[in-house]
Amino acid sequence: MAKYNSNSQPRYLIEFLQQYTVPQLRQLAGLVASGLPNRKADIIEVIHTYLTNPNNLRQEWQQLDEIQQAAVAEVVHAPENRLDTAQFKAKYGKKPDLGGFGYSYYSKNSLSHLDLFFYAYHMPLDLKAQLKTFVPPPREVKLNTDEPPETITQTFSEFDGETRKYVKRTVEIPITRLDTERAALQDIFTVLRLIEAGKIRASNKTFRVTAAGATTITQALRGGDFYPPDEVLDDYDQTPIGPMKAFAWPLILQSAGFVKLNGTKLELTAAGQKALRCPPEEAIKTAWQKWFKSKMLDEFNRIEVIKGQTGKGKRQFTAVSGRRAAIAAALAECQVNQWLAFDEFSRYIQAAGHTFEVARDFWDFYIADPHYGSLGYAGFSDWHIVQARYLLAFLFEYAATLGLIDVAYIHPAGARPDYGDLWGTDDLTCLSRYDGLLYFRVNNLGAWVLGLTAKYTPSPVEQRQILKVLPNFDVVATGPLPSGDQLFLEQFATQTAENVWKIERARLIEMLENGRHLADIETFLQANSGDDLPQPVAVLLTETAERVAGLQQRGEALLIEVKDPVLAQLIANDGKLRSLCLLAGEQTIVVPKENEAAFRRNLRQLGYGVSA
Repeated sequence: MAKYNSNSQPRYLIEFLQQYTVPQLRQLAGLVASGLPNRKADIIEVIHTYLTNPNNLRQEWQQLDEIQQAAVAEVVHAPENRLDTAQFKAKYGKKPDLGGFGYSYYSKNSLSHLDLFFYAYHMPLDLKAQLKTFVPPPREVKLNTDEPPETITQTFSEFDGETRKYVKRTVEIPITRLDTERAALQDIFTVLRLIEAGKIRASNKTFRVTAAGATTITQALRGGDFYPPDEVLDDYDQTPIGPMKAFAWPLILQSAGFVKLNGTKLELTAAGQKALRCPPEEAIKTAWQKWFKSKMLDEFNRIEVIKGQTGKGKRQFTAVSGRRAAIAAALAECQVNQWLAFDEFSRYIQAAGHTFEVARDFWDFYIADPHYGSLGYAGFSDWHIVQARYLLAFLFEYAATLGLIDVAYIHPAGARPDYGDLWGTDDLTCLSRYDGLLYFRVNNLGAWVLGLTAKYTPSPVEQRQILKVLPNFDVVATGPLPSGDQLFLEQFATQTAENVWKIERARLIEMLENGRHLADIETFLQANSGDDLPQPVAVLLTETAERVAGLQQRGEALLIEVKDPVLAQLIANDGKLRSLCLLAGEQTIVVPKENEAAFRRNLRQLGYGVSA
């Protein structure tokens, strides 16, 4: 192996060659010449003279196969001078044949001509400059879209009691497709309302929602969580999958500053009250941007089977903001409303250079046993174990919960059997609760939040016939009504009987005052009834929206009672004060809050003041 001096930092060909031993140099020089001299300096001169000749360099490049030429092109046209073999494999499907020279103590006897271009994966600057004159740029990285199938085939081993042997079974597993956009637009207000009502508690140490709080949220979410509350990872030990949306929402809202902990009870902040009065897509965009920089939770912590994260390993974690930024950059390069396989996206992140590290060292992270099960044995070469699991958690529990991506998934057990080589995993059915995510797509909300579009345009509405809207303003549920839908309905209608609600103008006004739009209500009713609204209902909605729009809140004001009507007239007509206040009646002056400081200052100059 080449003996590098970290202080020398070789950059040019002759500097790299000087790092190798005479036997290694003779081996390399044998690719380009015969009858070699014995002295090290003379052998270096042979190699250097040959490779710095432009004709020889071109000839050597032409002898390379297609993959080897691609390896040269990748470095020649990159700002770095080192070949990233993991990134190269992700892009081209395999690594180039480097022959093994200079990369280990056990170099192969047979070298590859690619070893003339790379030295410990580095390309000398003088060779790179010459190669750039004739080596064409590498091909672009492609992100291939793929529509999810209806089912996926799973093969597993099962013990046969009769034969006393393990036999292979093959089953077809249906894939669940879930459009998350409209659910998220409703869920963010649902969770904020639950917190406003004082129904959600969380730990004041971890900021994580309690089990009871997660249950309350799950029951209120539109369509529930991604998996049923009683779903388990493994039938043998009954380990629950646990909440995902219900776990993520309180953390996201705390990170956004919409919610804060008072003891163990979550409460709305002023920003949270404001969020309830703004369009839900605006609240989601703010929540995403604020959560993006939050250090409240490292998503990798949610992969509980990997131990050591709260011990020595805690100091090894990289900043979550950098990881999230790398993933968001890759998401921004996805085609909107086009499905793609998770594995393809994971490959693309590596191939396109959006890579990230979860930790600087993994020797303190382990499965089952801190010694035998240390992930340090796998190291950073196993992207699918570490970075891919982080990526799954990021996409499934946060991007999908916020409604930025639609997802297609199965039960996590057996979904991703790529960890079998790790010690201590024999009894595991999956490595994380997120292993079942197979496909996803960036939807219209995601495109807007990620900055791909300048304006948010809602995705087409899924038509469901679970409500019947009657001309007398009754709304009748024709079947089981998801709790999230019921919570939304009760914002503008009062339940009058089992499965029957009546739309009320006063509730409509309150809902519109809180920032919801008429279109939200109309879309909800039409999508869940599968029909146009009866005319009386449509008129009521439109008329109420017009009445609310006719009165606009212009802000807060200071009311000043003036004992002398003459003084009130003097103040209201003063040259400096009249633009800062209004006279209401004979003895009341109204000062807009934004004018208060200037009003008081000019009032003092006039010789008057306002008593407390």
